[in-house]
Amino acid sequence: MNLKRQDILVTLKLLVRGGLDCTFAQLGRELGISASEANQAFHRARQAGLIHPLEDVAIESSVAELLIHGLKYVFPVQPGRRTRGMPTGFAAPPLKQFFKVVRDDPNLPVWPDPEGEYAGVEIKPMSRSVPDAARRDPKLYEWLVLADALRGAGRARERELAEKIVHEKLGGHAPH
Repeated sequence: MNLKRQDILVTLKLLVRGGLDCTFAQLGRELGISASEANQAFHRARQAGLIHPLEDVAIESSVAELLIHGLKYVFPVQPGRRTRGMPTGFAAPPLKQFFKVVRDDPNLPVWPDPEGEYAGVEIKPMSRSVPDAARRDPKLYEWLVLADALRGAGRARERELAEKIVHEKLGGHAPH
């Protein structure tokens, strides 16, 4: 069984929601994917040990371990061309507060998005629907930004800050 990018998106959404408390159709609408894609992603994430088999909630310790130690190997960032998009990495919350973000910085990491207000270096998101899902859910946006920082969308300082924030957000459930 191989994880797909959408599995991470669904898992992070369940982490934000506190569990699966809706239909797959509703979950899919919130994430900009189909009901069947949401269903398949949910079941792959559950099989991978990211979602509790009985309670349908994200297992915080497993999610933290994957984010901090695994994403950079499974879904590494490979910066692309200059494009218009939505900020991620050090240029977006919760990391943005720690850095001086200049709107016209050519190294600004962005998810490609025709509605984006920034130009920067393309970072392939966890799913093509990420910018829209992030606009609809600011908490999900923060988790996706942290995931990007941890999978290599930034320098060492950004990754260290992202890891620290994951530890803080998950309390005692993050691996050390």
